[in-house]
Amino acid sequence: MDLYEHQARELFEEHGIPVPRAEITDSPKEAREIARRLGGRVVVKAQVKTGGRGKAGGVKLAADPAAAELTARQILGMDIKGHTVGKVMLAQPVDIDSEFYVSYVLDRAAGRFLAIASAEGGMEIEEVAACRPETVARILVDPVEGVTSAKAAEIADAAGLPPRTVDVLVRLWQVLVREDALLVEVNPLVRTRRGDILALDGKVTLDDNARFRQARWGDGPQEHHDPLEVEAAARGLNYVKLDGEVGVIGNGAGLVMSTLDVVAGSGARPADFLDIGGGASARIMADGLSVILSDPAVKSVFVNVFGGITACDAVADGIVSAVDSIRLTKPLVVRLDGNNAARGRAILRDRAHPLVEQVTTMDGAARRAAELARTA
Repeated sequence: MDLYEHQARELFEEHGIPVPRAEITDSPKEAREIARRLGGRVVVKAQVKTGGRGKAGGVKLAADPAAAELTARQILGMDIKGHTVGKVMLAQPVDIDSEFYVSYVLDRAAGRFLAIASAEGGMEIEEVAACRPETVARILVDPVEGVTSAKAAEIADAAGLPPRTVDVLVRLWQVLVREDALLVEVNPLVRTRRGDILALDGKVTLDDNARFRQARWGDGPQEHHDPLEVEAAARGLNYVKLDGEVGVIGNGAGLVMSTLDVVAGSGARPADFLDIGGGASARIMADGLSVILSDPAVKSVFVNVFGGITACDAVADGIVSAVDSIRLTKPLVVRLDGNNAARGRAILRDRAHPLVEQVTTMDGAARRAAELARTA
């Protein structure tokens, strides 16, 4: 379950991570009063579970309480990527010196968590990774050891973050562990001109399997979701709709994120994030393909699987099942490696579907999927 930004912010504050003062409302008139309490000048931010709010006009600076009321009135009710804005958060503005990116995400394939950090925050991490991959540090975290001060210092040093971020990195790990989260992200984490470290924005995804331990979240707040996300959730899939043209399927969040990077680096945009997990069956593979292929924006699909618990022959069986049960009109590029990869490749060769092709390397497969999307 994804949390809204204001809920992530509340978690950060509970765990001692500095955040600007902020309040939420669904009323333009109340927005005026909140702005007055916060000092007059505020940032008004749409509360929806999707990125790109700023580009869509969902984040604006208001100079005074009257402007805050007008801005809240403009933002409330907006549609941002299929999400209707029901609430806004008003936050005190910050005098920013530098912006950073930090996150922890579950890497199912590796059986560990992955710390991702960069001294270039404030923009899409995929864009940073594609244009300047050397600026993004990726460090595996042993879930038993966790993020100690020494581990946090290692992450900060690798990413070129200032030493004062070490304490925040430790506390973000505490958020992930104590709240049963699969993803904790801050973008941007900023250093103010006074030298303070603040979390200006946050994204937290909780593990649905741990809801019995996190009763305060209940079933989560309701909002309009993309129909494909609703369908995927009903099938038990970890799926997020994006804005591109290449569908991406992988097993493990770390592998999927890396796949998004290589697709972007090949000159295409990912159309989704779909993680079939570490023990995916042929049925799950077929369900994932069915969801992605029903997206009209998808021009090609890249299936990138490293066999571990998920054997590659099971994945291949799922692909065959999917293409035999639906009318396949979009090309699939498949890269299989690891457990039973040779058997999986043989299954696909024997089926010999004209729209399914195999490429042995991840980079090569990404380039081919991008090429097919461009020429579709």
